[in-house]
Amino acid sequence: MENTDALNDRSVALAWAELQAHANNGQKLDTDAYRLAFADPEFLLRRETRGIRFQLEMLKPDLAQQAQGIESTVVVFGSARFPAPEDALPALVAAQANGDAEALKVAQRRMRNAHYYDQARLFAGLVATHSAQLPAADRLYICTGGGPGIMEAANRGAFEAGALTVGLSIALPHEQGGNRYVSPSLNFKFHYFALRKMHFMMRAKALVAFPGGFGTLDELFEVVTLVQTGKAKAVPIILFGVDYWKKLFNLDLLIEEGAISPNDVELFTFVDTPEAAWAAIQAFYKI
Repeated sequence: MENTDALNDRSVALAWAELQAHANNGQKLDTDAYRLAFADPEFLLRRETRGIRFQLEMLKPDLAQQAQGIESTVVVFGSARFPAPEDALPALVAAQANGDAEALKVAQRRMRNAHYYDQARLFAGLVATHSAQLPAADRLYICTGGGPGIMEAANRGAFEAGALTVGLSIALPHEQGGNRYVSPSLNFKFHYFALRKMHFMMRAKALVAFPGGFGTLDELFEVVTLVQTGKAKAVPIILFGVDYWKKLFNLDLLIEEGAISPNDVELFTFVDTPEAAWAAIQAFYKI
């Protein structure tokens, strides 16, 4: 006799198969009172069922990571717009050849920022290589927002070291799927920014923020605020690229104006090399 779980799984699968058959036959998926509630997309997407969708976005990535032994992560944030050097170089050569001053300026900037792609890739490789020598329960896994640029670089470094690597993508009009270096079984897509940011923090043992824009700043200051207020445990918060971050943040002004406490600056560690970033994490945990 089949066990109850198998029967339940089959019933769920059959409900969705029936729904898919309607779509394949060109039948509109209008509201159907007889349809099972969990197989009714119109019902699940109602305003009133938003709380259920929150729960599902919380639960699905959590269960999948538990099943694959992902308990501790190093989260890497950074710009989606910084290309790999092998992509930036041809554009620079083309801009130099056509003599377009504006195109040359953009290509030079992209080539300069490609340095951070390389550094993120090397950093993730260091983490993954070290972790491969540890018992499974003690390993650190690279986790990113799953997109291009710095996120791709970090996933790539871990992938090239043979490690599983996590991507927490967000559904946006201009975004594609997760980058190709995210492990397929750990490639999650979110609708809600809040749930995605919660998942970043749930397993984070360290945060490394490379130069980036509004998205990077949003994610970074979410973590900083949680740690500053004691809502999350203290973790190393590493700002990679000293010149970039010190130009962007005037921490002295915040202290002078009483907006932060002098000891709040100790939440950050500024570094310029992958080795220094990894050393800061090792020093924090004494590993």
